[in-house]
Order: sequence, then C-alpha cells, then structure tokens
Amino acid sequence: MGSEISRQVSVDLQLSATGDRLEAAWIGPPPDKAPTVIFLHEGLGCVALWRDFPARLAAMTGCGALVYSRLGYGGSAPCPLPRKVDFMHHEALVVLPEVIRQSGVREYLLVGHSDGGSIALIHAGGNPCPGLKGVVTLAAHVFCERLTRRSIQAARQRYLNGELKARLSPYHGENTHCAFWGWNDVWLHPDFRDWRIDDFLPAIHVPVLAIQGEMDPYGSQAQLDVIQAKSAGGVSVEVIAGCGHAPHLENSDIALAAITAFIKPRIGARG
Repeated sequence: MGSEISRQVSVDLQLSATGDRLEAAWIGPPPDKAPTVIFLHEGLGCVALWRDFPARLAAMTGCGALVYSRLGYGGSAPCPLPRKVDFMHHEALVVLPEVIRQSGVREYLLVGHSDGGSIALIHAGGNPCPGLKGVVTLAAHVFCERLTRRSIQAARQRYLNGELKARLSPYHGENTHCAFWGWNDVWLHPDFRDWRIDDFLPAIHVPVLAIQGEMDPYGSQAQLDVIQAKSAGGVSVEVIAGCGHAPHLENSDIALAAITAFIKPRIGARG
C-alpha cells in the first residue's frame, strides 16, 4: 500500500469563471474510497514546495491527498496583479469550493500553511462544502501583526537583492514575479494593517488543530490565542519548540504525528 499511496497523479482543474488552469496533484486513494486531505499552500508556496509531506501524511492516515497551486503560483496560470486585500476570502469562499466540486471530493479535511491556513479558516467559517471533518493550520494568520509586516519587508529586500528570487524560481518558473509581488505587495499595503478574519471563527463547527513554531518570525502566540478563544468547534494547539514558520518542513516528524493523531479519530483509523 505504501508505494500506491506515494504515487502522485495530475488532476485537471480549470476555474469556470475565468477558464484558468490550476496545477494540481492527487496522492493516494480516490475520494470514493477514503476521505481527502486538501493542502493549501503559503503565500510563496505551490504544489512542489510541500515536498513529500502530503505523501507521508496520506500514508500515515490512509487518506487521499489533493494538492494544488493557486493562480499565479507554481505551474498554475498567472493572475492579474495587484491582489485585492480580500484575496484570501475569494480563495476560500469561491475557488476552494469549486476545486472540491471538480475533484469529486466527499469527506475532507483541510491542511493550510500560513496564508493557506487563513484560507482554511475562512472556508470553514464561511462556505464549507458538505463533508468537512476538520481543519489543521500551520502558522495561520487571523489578523495582521507588526511582526508579520516587518518580516515581509525583510523578504522584499531579499527578493530585490536576488537571493530569494533565485530560491523561488525553480518552483514558480514564469510565475516567480507574480507569486512574490502578489504576496508581498498586498501584505505591505496600508489597508492590510486592518485585515483580520476572526469574525469567521465563531461559525467554525468542526475541530481545529492549530500548529505554530515557537520562533515563527511571521506570527506570534497571539494568533493561536484568538483561534482558540473564538472557534466554536473546539481547538487543539501545538507549539513546536525551536521551530520557525514552516513546522511541516522544519519539524516534519512532530507535525506529522500531531496531524495524524488529529485526523484518525475523525475518519476512523485507516492507516
């Protein structure tokens, strides 16, 4: 079963509103055989930047894994810039439900990193499709902190001096400019200082696992505190010592164990 689980196949997704193609991959059993874990990447992420984490989680849980790149990232179609301040709302309330319908997903859980975690929370509290069983966030944002903007400003300098652009180019190709500036410009927009999504949290009636690195330069413990205080479905919190912004890559064994323990009771143990 392990080799079958790890096999990745392309999924054909095309947004009906624009006709734009989304890069997507499926790992493990199809949606009529097992629940699906949908992976929502960070502000500079894409399918490839999840590395082997989706395949490992699929193998440990027995779930299928659907991984896709949002418009302007990875191998997906480019998108117009600049992004709007409410771009995560559109991704959560419009795009993600369409991805779920097109993919034939039935029972599902969301695993979202950074911006992807915020998108997962908005979706769960705003327009969840039937079959949502739970949400896992990795370094999600529910409001804009000064700490976050300072780190994003520092990333801007690393991109301008070529270091960060060189690291992103192998994953985003022709979308590298779109991926970086689409993320960086909107987070540093003056209007984004007032951005927050905690009004969606009381409408989340599924369990949430919120994971964050203790040394995350993009968000503080205050993000977890708000998620835990306001979500209605019950929240478990995991703070990983010595970890930064990407728990699934920096401390993958700890993150995998925590997420697997969260998922299995909600689907029936299958791994």
